[in-house]
Amino acid sequence: MAGLEDMIRSSAPGGNIGKPLMLALLALFASGALFRSGGGDRPADTPKQPTSDEGAGGLLGGLGGLLDKLQKGGLGNAANSWVGSGQNQPVSPGQLGSALGPDIVKVLAQRSGLSEEEITNQLSQAVPGVVDKLTPQGRLPTVAELSELR
Repeated sequence: MAGLEDMIRSSAPGGNIGKPLMLALLALFASGALFRSGGGDRPADTPKQPTSDEGAGGLLGGLGGLLDKLQKGGLGNAANSWVGSGQNQPVSPGQLGSALGPDIVKVLAQRSGLSEEEITNQLSQAVPGVVDKLTPQGRLPTVAELSELR
């Protein structure tokens, strides 16, 4: 996972990223569970079923889930700019918080030890660059491509 952490650090503004933000980013990208619907299909305390591609595949699920959540939350153009080869569009903390939803923001704040306001402020600065770095081909990477980050 050191490769992923190095990539996240290098994509943060100024390369300066603290441990709380690193924890939040890793949770955001590595946990597809954050993006599963909270509907009645599955109780919240039902354990996640392990898959054969848990490592890089979990990151891929998290990245895909994040991009889907942003699309549905009204940030499709911004998210597409991060994946594409052009200039990354900025996103405000309020826009990102709204797109992620209060439940995800709350979980990330709890995991990082930062306030909800601080986590959305920091994520709004870091997420565009991290998504850009994780999608160098202008698309979601394959599991094999992600596994090279290790």
